[in-house]
Parts: sequence; structure tokens; C-alpha cells
Amino acid sequence: MGAILVTMNKREDSGRIADIIKRSGTGDEVFVCDTGSEVLRKIEDMDVSLLVCTRRLKDMGYEELFNYLPSGVSMLLLTKNTETELFSSNIIVLQIPFRTADLINSISMLLPFVPAGRKKKPAPRPESEKLLIEKAKRLLMERNSMTEPEAYRYLQKNSMDMGRSMTETADMILAMN
Repeated sequence: MGAILVTMNKREDSGRIADIIKRSGTGDEVFVCDTGSEVLRKIEDMDVSLLVCTRRLKDMGYEELFNYLPSGVSMLLLTKNTETELFSSNIIVLQIPFRTADLINSISMLLPFVPAGRKKKPAPRPESEKLLIEKAKRLLMERNSMTEPEAYRYLQKNSMDMGRSMTETADMILAMN
């Protein structure tokens, strides 16, 4: 089972939700993020199973963020408006205010069942590779007027399309400029 990321507009709210999840024992690793961009950076570096967030973050909406998430990551959307039209079955809505038990049950339902000892965490990306990817993202952002999530998605998509790692793709982009 991967990590759980919690991101809301107010860090205190995110911290409270993360504390509830930790105390319940539902998630092994729970991290608080301030922005959608930070969520995407964390997902790049670690195995994440679930994102708990609100409709609007500081830098993007939940729809845009969901489009950047890898296919194995589910989303628990905390919102006052329950008439939100969802475009994916990997998003579950929990109406605010909610009971703690409802939050924990929703999270338990969304987390994948992984038998103990079956799934290994991917090795963390070396610092040199992270820096290379960051340089390529910055170059894309400057030259093509992209946002950070757009630049990341561009790198990710081109890597998949060419059958190369993100590091190789970032290196190619930097070599061309």
C-alpha cells in the first residue's frame, strides 16, 4: 500500500485530516502538501495510493490535478457541494462536514489491498536525476510559457511515448537547447 497525500487550502486543515488518518492506523505513510504542484513532486518521488483534497487548491482545481495523477492513484474529494459532476470512477466525494468514521471508511475503501511482502517500493530517484528533471522543467516553463504541472506532464508523456525514462527525456530536452 502506498502513501496518502492530504492537500487543502489551509495547512492546518490538512494537518488535522492527516492526524485523523494516522491515529486510525489506516495509512502507513501520510503526508501533507500545500499545493497541487507539491503533490505532483511527491508522487514523482514515492509510491502514492490516495490523494485527499478539496475542490480548489492554491494553484489548481481538483480536475486539473487529477488529470496529472498516475492511473493507480485514487482521489477522495472533500467538498460542501455534493452535486459535483465526476469524470472518473477513481474519485469519491465526501461531503463536508463529515464524521471521522465516514472519512476512515472512505479511505479504507479507496486504498488497494496489497498482501504483505508482495509489493516493493520503487527506489527513490537520485538527487542528480531530480536536478536534471527540474532543469528541464524550468527550461520548458521559460521557453514555452508552461506551468510547472504542464512541464512535468510534458516530460512524463514524452517519456512514455518514446519508451524512455524521465531522466533520459529531460537530458534530451536540455541537450537540444
